[in-house]
Amino acid sequence: MPAQDSIDAMNTQMDVASLYREEVVTDRKVGTIHVLTPILDSGERDTNRPLLFLGDILYHGPRNDLPEAYAPKEVAALLNAMADKILCVRGNCEAEVDQMMLDFPCLADYAYLYIEGTPVYMTHGHHFNDQNLPKIANPRTILLHGHTHVPVNLHHDTHRTMNPGSTTIPKQESPRSYMLINGTHIYWKHLEDGTIYMEDVL
Repeated sequence: MPAQDSIDAMNTQMDVASLYREEVVTDRKVGTIHVLTPILDSGERDTNRPLLFLGDILYHGPRNDLPEAYAPKEVAALLNAMADKILCVRGNCEAEVDQMMLDFPCLADYAYLYIEGTPVYMTHGHHFNDQNLPKIANPRTILLHGHTHVPVNLHHDTHRTMNPGSTTIPKQESPRSYMLINGTHIYWKHLEDGTIYMEDVL
């Protein structure tokens, strides 16, 4: 954990409301992943920042091969430990048995929320997407979805479309990636090393 005087020095340059501790976790079978843990300026874990999941969190469907080290029960246990911070929508692979494993709702088709005043329509993407838009009245609205396993950042006249890509089964030669919303900034980051490869603002 960083010494307090080090954190105080960082405070003069960093947004102390949006701090993360970066760790690299490696094993000899799966490889290396990059872990971000939200922290307070004291260095303690910040348990108040939410996690957004766009569906297909325990099972990826029969069309895809089993990922290496596939372990849905272990994943469920990890997620249940932070259930009160998770907002999740249903993917095309979620079923009632998944809900039985999870301590947070995972079967809603969409969620509508505001992030720093920006409207976000959060859905998996197999029903609502750029080819089949939900009813969007505000052109600032972000249609946030997954499903394709391909990162996307598109600006349209009527809305914006964003996809974080996939941490597990990326497609179209895209990297294993995730999205981080930090204040009003949005980052697409490589899972392996945490480097930013695309960014935007709310």
